[in-house]
Parts: sequence; structure tokens; C-alpha cells
Amino acid sequence: MKIGVVCYPTYGGSGVLATELGLGLARRGHEIHFITYRRPARLGFFHENVFYHEVDSGADYPLFEYAPYETALASKLVDVVENYALDLLHVHYAVPHAAVAYMARKILLSRGRYVPFVTTLHGTDITLVGSNPAFAPTITFAINKSDGVTAVSESLRKDTLDNFEICRPIEVIYNFIDFKRFRRDNKEHFKRAIAPNGEHILIHVSNFRPVKRVDDVIYIFKIIHDQTPSKLLLIGDGPERGKCEDLSRRLGLTKDIRFLGKQDAVEELLAVADVFLLPSASESFGLAALEAMACEVPVVSSNVGGIPEVNIDGQTGFTSGVGMVDKMAEDVMKILDSKESLRGFRTRALEQAARFDIEAMIPKYEAYYQKVLDESRVRPEEPVLDC
Repeated sequence: MKIGVVCYPTYGGSGVLATELGLGLARRGHEIHFITYRRPARLGFFHENVFYHEVDSGADYPLFEYAPYETALASKLVDVVENYALDLLHVHYAVPHAAVAYMARKILLSRGRYVPFVTTLHGTDITLVGSNPAFAPTITFAINKSDGVTAVSESLRKDTLDNFEICRPIEVIYNFIDFKRFRRDNKEHFKRAIAPNGEHILIHVSNFRPVKRVDDVIYIFKIIHDQTPSKLLLIGDGPERGKCEDLSRRLGLTKDIRFLGKQDAVEELLAVADVFLLPSASESFGLAALEAMACEVPVVSSNVGGIPEVNIDGQTGFTSGVGMVDKMAEDVMKILDSKESLRGFRTRALEQAARFDIEAMIPKYEAYYQKVLDESRVRPEEPVLDC
């Protein structure tokens, strides 16, 4: 198959999944075309069967206060589909990408060709953007006009059906992990550099948005730090970072908290950690937690969204209500209670992560693409759906 992939080219979960999925499909012989405004973060070097097409929004026109990216993207999709004979588009996020794919499909149909598109919902397009009444009609329309729709967790599928008038089925295909990259290699020399006196190492990875509640991570760490020698690694960057740095100073923790910013080799840092903290107010899946579990790091998290589908309470770590920092700290101490306890949680975390191996998920996408293509061949025009 020749597949066009549209995503946000950032470090967020949707961009990571889209890129890793595209690379995995390319390894299986499919021709993959990434179409976006910047090279995706994990598309770092040459890959066989992989193409990248940059979208130029033409921002130098004085009429526009903001560059019309959606219009430029639609035109680029038409261009790539026609010149590379793509079979299918796979767009990540309902807005704006599904709406843009619909526009491109209409343009192509006017030229005598029907190119179906699959929309994958990742969470914030439903739980945050979608909660804004200004976007709801567009999101509803774009999802219903998609030829296929997938969600990265059962929780997200339910939220979508509960909050929008959706006329078509939504397939759950979970986020995944590449075990060739995420595994617990021996990094003892690295661990000694971070924790020279054998301190426990806690870790958090996010984009430092308010929904991630990184301040809760620091409050949890403060409780742990008062009970046992420990270090905290904070990976990522975003609007809450300055606030969190100030909080760490006020709590007297600056010597034991490292703000590491964005990191490409996150797996090397996970390989030295003892517990991963994820106290988010909202998570459609929790890809960062899954990456930690693949590196044999148990997770202490909130119990929102799709997280309980990944982190099994009492088995791979613990889950709690949002904001329950005292309980989360208590759960961390349970995991760190003894070497035997930590070893048991590590083993179960790895076993659970294995369920989400990329090698098991890619065939599900391939089968879904084929189903959409087969349906589009017997339906040469846009379907009319009745809610």
C-alpha cells in the first residue's frame, strides 16, 4: 500500500505514534509519505520506503494575520496523492487533519478519484479541543465523514461516542511500544552518575502542560525525599516548567531534582529509573507510562482516561484519584519497600507492556486499512450516513 500520514511533528504522543507506525509499515514493505509542516521528531535519518513532504503555508501575504495552514495542507495532500498515486490517507487528530483530509478528498473526487482516509483520535482532540463548542460541529462532521476511525483506548472511544453524535463505528487499536528501542539495558555507570550514593530514582516525562500536573510530581517527590534518599528526573519542556522550577526551589529540592528538557534518548533515562510518576488530570492512553513499563519501570499514576488500561493497579504499579499526592507517595514507598517488591513490580510491568508490542499492533492497522480500501472500492462516492 501507498499511505499518506498526516500528524503533528512534535514530541507528543500522537506524533510519536504516527511516526513509529509509519516506520513500522515501511519495514513491512509499504510506501509511507509523511505530510506535515516540519519533519517529525522521530524521523531522524534515511529510511527505505519513507518520504517526507513539507507543507509551505505561504505566510508572506499581508492579508493574513495567521498563515492558512489548513488550506496549504489540503493542497499538498492533493499534490502528493496525485503525483505518488497514494491509496489511502491516515490522519492523526480530528481537527484540523480530518477536516482537511475531507476537503482534499472532495477535490480529488472532482478530478475523478476517490481516496479514502482513516482518522485516529488521540485524546486532546476529543477531551480538550472537542469540549469547546466552537469546534464540536467540525469535529463531529470530520469524524462522520472519515472512511474509518480508530481510537487509542477504549476509554477514548467511549468518550467520543458519549460526547459527539457519531454515526460510524470506532475501532480501538491501542498505542504501542517498539521493544527494539525501549528495553532495560545495563546503565549502571549512568545510574551512579545520577545517584552516586545509591539513591532511588523517580522519573516523569511530559510536555509540562497544566493537565500533566507536574507540580504534583514534585509534591509527591518531596514526601518520598523526606523518607528515603532519592532523586527526581523531569524530562520535557512546556508552559509549566518555570513554575515547577520555582516550586522545587521553595521546597529546598534543587540539589535532587534535575530538569533535563527534551530528550531524544528517553529510553536511556528510563533504564536507570525505579518508579515513573504520571499524576495527569487527563490521559487518553498514557504512552509515556507504557514506554517506562517496557523499560521495567513500575508506574504510579492517576486513574483517569485510558491509564487503567495500561497501568494495572496493584500489579504494574498503582493508580489513584487526581490530586491524591499523599496516596501516590505512599504507593511509591510500597514499591520501594524492598528489592523483592521492586523486582516483582518490574517483572509485571514488562509483562503488561509486552501486550502492546508494535509487532502485534501493525497487523491490526494493515487489516483495518485493507477493510477501508475494500469498502471504498464498492463505494466510489462519499457515503451518506444517517445518525
